[in-house]
Parts: sequence; structure tokens; C-alpha cells
Amino acid sequence: LISSATKSLRMETEILEKKLQDAQMKLAEKDGDKEKEIQSLKRLISELEFQLTMEKSNSESFLDKLRKEIKHKSDELEKLTQEKTQLIHSLSQVQEENSLLQDTVRRECEERFELTAALGRAREQVLELRRLSGALP
Repeated sequence: LISSATKSLRMETEILEKKLQDAQMKLAEKDGDKEKEIQSLKRLISELEFQLTMEKSNSESFLDKLRKEIKHKSDELEKLTQEKTQLIHSLSQVQEENSLLQDTVRRECEERFELTAALGRAREQVLELRRLSGALP
């Protein structure tokens, strides 16, 4: 009976040891798979970090380029604004000069008209005097 029980226990022990070995092998496989997955995820993280670094660098480069372009456009706008102000000032001076010249031309025309009218009256007087002087001996 003891021998049979011992034999039965040994067989059960062997079965349990076999199950333990199988479980340990499965656990080792799972650990290996998890290690592979961890390595794969680490590589993926490294790649994504590298991409992020590159994107950040590209963004900073693009922002620097935009800042330089904005500075250039701002300087250009300031220059054009100064030119516009200068042109407006010049236009104002030219308009003033034009107005002065128009006023001068108007006054000279009025003067000419008055002189022409006076000349016409003087001719009439001369003709009248000639007629009168022709009638008198």
C-alpha cells in the first residue's frame, strides 16, 4: 500500500514537475515575447523622438525664416511709407505752386483784359479826335 502510494506520489510529482517545466517554458516564452515587444516599443519611441526633434528643428527654421521675411517686409513697408509721405509732401508743394501759378495767370489775364479794354477805349478816343480834328480847319 505504501509502495503503491509512494509510486502514485512519484508519478503525481513527475506530472506536476512536467507541468511546472511547461509553465516555466511558457513563462520564459512570454517573457521573451514581452522583451521583444519592449525593444520594439523602445525603437518606435526612439524613431518618434527623432521625428519630433526633426519636426521641431524644421519648425524653428521655418519660424526663423518667417521672422526674417516679416522683418524684411516691415522694413520695406516703412521705406514705402516714408516715400509715400515724401511724395504727399511733394504733391502738396506742387499743388501749392500750381495754385500760385493759376492765380498769377488769372491776374495777368485780368490785367491783359483791362489793358485790352483800355487800348480799345484809347483807339476810340484817337479816332474820335481824328474825326473831330478833320472837321475843324
